[in-house]
Amino acid sequence: MLFSSLPFLFYFLPCALGLYFLVPRRLKNAALLLCSLVFYAWGEPRFVLFMAAAILQGYAAARLMERYPTRGRLLLTLSAVLSLGMLAYCKYADFLISGFNAVTGLSVPLLRMALPIGISFYTFQILSYVIDVYRGDAPAQRNLIDLAAYIAMYPQLVAGPIVRYADVAPQLQSRTHTVQDAALGARRFVLGLGKKVLLANVLYELVTVYQQSGQKTVLLTWLYAAAYMLHVYFDFSGYSDMAIGLGRIMGFRFAENFRYPFVSGSLTEFWRRWHISLGSWFRDYVYIPLGGSRVGKARWVRNLVIVWGLTGLWHGAAWTFVLWGLYFAVFLMLEKLFLGRWLKRVPVLGHVYVLLVALFSFVLFDAASIPAALETAGGLLGLGGLPLWDSGALYYLRSYAPVLALAAVGSTPLPAVLCRRIAAGRAGRVLDALEPAALLALLAVCTAFLVSGSANPFLYFRF
Repeated sequence: MLFSSLPFLFYFLPCALGLYFLVPRRLKNAALLLCSLVFYAWGEPRFVLFMAAAILQGYAAARLMERYPTRGRLLLTLSAVLSLGMLAYCKYADFLISGFNAVTGLSVPLLRMALPIGISFYTFQILSYVIDVYRGDAPAQRNLIDLAAYIAMYPQLVAGPIVRYADVAPQLQSRTHTVQDAALGARRFVLGLGKKVLLANVLYELVTVYQQSGQKTVLLTWLYAAAYMLHVYFDFSGYSDMAIGLGRIMGFRFAENFRYPFVSGSLTEFWRRWHISLGSWFRDYVYIPLGGSRVGKARWVRNLVIVWGLTGLWHGAAWTFVLWGLYFAVFLMLEKLFLGRWLKRVPVLGHVYVLLVALFSFVLFDAASIPAALETAGGLLGLGGLPLWDSGALYYLRSYAPVLALAAVGSTPLPAVLCRRIAAGRAGRVLDALEPAALLALLAVCTAFLVSGSANPFLYFRF
């Protein structure tokens, strides 16, 4: 079930919040878990048991670690093998079989296993929980319902952000519910919904135009690349906003997942601002345990290659995703060695560099194959004999220029800065008075778009 869908907005969410706030405090986690299971079963009923098995093994491993501390490493290994094994079976089995067939010339049949929604996210949360207990960073959760509510929590179940157990454990035990938090959460949710429906979905229409076009041009290829890059940003950051907003309504404080990545002056900074929860997860649970950057140059390169190869593979079972991760690894190495110092000397050049490298990366991210990615990248560079433009490309440029410009400005801190300045001045009271009506109007417009049947894909559902 998509957050940006009519069944969620007008059926599930009112019932879920109504139940949550009606039950006494001691039953709120149970109500949250029940609603989360219904939410997950709505689209994937057969995979609820699959997720339940993953939760149970994580719960058992952590409890046994506390009871038998000398067996902690063994229990951690068993839990990690089970968690990653289930993820590999569902997500990577056919990828591995295809690779095996290509190397050996055999024809082992593919499993064609359906991918459980959100498995990459909840697997990483279970892993972080068990690892934190093993390290002594958090006590094992004795209440199975509380642990299951954390892992299956519907606001962040299918698309993150990846919430660390150590960060949310105190809130599972005790959290406050206030009208102010509910209002702030609702505002964040509606703004995220607007980013998703009015920007990401509309930008995806231009992406679809390019994909279905029989006559591609250099201009249309650039329009596609820019639209896709902005689409991914508003699609995923909008969903993160909705998740953070829903959590705030229920008293949870989730960490930010995006901080205006396109204003970065380097790719190192970009990845501190983009999908923050995933980047910090790989940093704390893979990169630093491997030795991080406090090792020799050869081992440091190895660590970067491992982390970014895994980051790419996390996004999808295809060589395009692996290459996408390694593509960033190369640029991050160059920045660490010498490029970063050059970029600091000319900040404008750094911003242009980030935008261009990110744009080409999303071409690879969206491609069905590596040759297809190279063909599209060549089109951006004017290779392959493509005409510069035609009447169709000019038409789409005129038609989508306003939404592209709005999205470009909206991906920077400028709108938020302007709102804060207005709020700090005399017009602040007027803005406060108009805000509820403006949010209701935004919700109404989003609903109208959804009723009209506009395209409503969500990229990270496949992860």
